[in-house]
Amino acid sequence: MIKVICPCEKNSILNRFIAEMRDAEIQTDSMRFRRNMERIGEIFAYEISKTFHYSSQEVVTPLGISEMFLPDDQPVVATILRAGLPFHNGFLNYFDKASNAFVSAFRKHHKDGNFTIQMEYISSPSLDDKTLIITDPMLATGSSIVLTYKELLRKGKPKHTHLVTIIASTLGIEYIKKHLSRENITIWAAAIDEELTAQAYIVPGLGDAGDLAYGGKE
Repeated sequence: MIKVICPCEKNSILNRFIAEMRDAEIQTDSMRFRRNMERIGEIFAYEISKTFHYSSQEVVTPLGISEMFLPDDQPVVATILRAGLPFHNGFLNYFDKASNAFVSAFRKHHKDGNFTIQMEYISSPSLDDKTLIITDPMLATGSSIVLTYKELLRKGKPKHTHLVTIIASTLGIEYIKKHLSRENITIWAAAIDEELTAQAYIVPGLGDAGDLAYGGKE
């Protein structure tokens, strides 16, 4: 079952961070661009933490004992290199005891203008019965997320997976619903845009998140 949650449906400070990431002038400041990705990651981490299971634990203070409800498990936070790194860091600021997984996937463009998703590297702990959070700032066609998820299943079957993105396309979301329809997945998107260009870039989107965060590539 696929569930889609978009916090943008309710106005909050999240709107400011997304606006600055989209703004063609502000986004030339790569440090601010990375920080805004990190901030949005922190907001999502807080929201996702509400879905965890909690149990009562006693905490000893200097003056007595406080009963607190704390999460039973720490998630595994996975990111797709390189664009996802600042977004990933935002989650780690909150889930500081989480295990981590890293996936190297990229678009390999062909002479006819099409592209395929190439998977080069995966580093992950066991995912059996874990809460898996996959972070990727842009969900365009959805093909890289689907491929990443299927490859990560080689490391075990998570009890629930959160696919988290900053800007998604409606086509990308539909692609995931079609290809992962039987999986226990929640899609979180800070914004959902309607269009994709012929080169599969989101419109209005924000451009290439990896280049804006870390500089251009050849």
